[in-house]
Amino acid sequence: MKIATYNVNSIGARLPVLLHWLAQSKPDVACLQELKAVDEKFPADALREAGYEAVWHGQKAWNGVAILARGQKPQETQRGLPGDPDDTHSRYIEAEVAGVTVGCIYLPNGNPAPGPKFDYKLKWFERLQAHAAGLLEKGNPAVLAGDFNVIPEERDALKPERWAGDALFLPETRDAYRGLLAQGWTDAVRAIHPVARVYTFWDYMRSAFARNDGIRIDHLLLSPDLAPRLKAAGVDREIRALEKTSDHAPTWVEIEG
Repeated sequence: MKIATYNVNSIGARLPVLLHWLAQSKPDVACLQELKAVDEKFPADALREAGYEAVWHGQKAWNGVAILARGQKPQETQRGLPGDPDDTHSRYIEAEVAGVTVGCIYLPNGNPAPGPKFDYKLKWFERLQAHAAGLLEKGNPAVLAGDFNVIPEERDALKPERWAGDALFLPETRDAYRGLLAQGWTDAVRAIHPVARVYTFWDYMRSAFARNDGIRIDHLLLSPDLAPRLKAAGVDREIRALEKTSDHAPTWVEIEG
């Protein structure tokens, strides 16, 4: 089973790239972030023609998440992250696919920090930790996949010193991410590539991609019963090189069974 996450940075603008990647990579499950489209504008028909059924949670101009499944319909189990009924951001959707609970995450950026946006990020992280703990208590195989807007370690940035004051790399953000892992979740990409510098995002500015000046902020976390089945993980870096592409690259894992 191949599970991927991809921040498309506007599904309307990037649909040709997305369809190209789906045809090439053929993930069984794909979690998408930053749809930047209302529900009515989600390209369900085009994705169905490509062999994928979907559930999605859109929002005009901002945010938006979706879960695609190849040859089957994801069974939605949660829309929006619990814990704050006043939070209207479309940042979380969850579904069952082939016996696996898949949570698709677009965690707040949090900049500028300190400030209200960073406070929101940390509160959102607290809610995510509570929900993630509940998923583990249920005991079903689960994966949390998406754009976490977290650079976990210095080796997850080409130039970590440049990110020292950024919300993606502040100690509070990294501590919150480590708190998730402490629950028992496995960072799949780092488990397969324990030493290598692996990046999933390259800014459009300053020829960052050409210089491989990247960061790793797109993650797939596996529950304890799913982690032993992990056999491969990687980043489809070549997708970032295409024209009119996202500033993120698709990141994926392969699970036995």
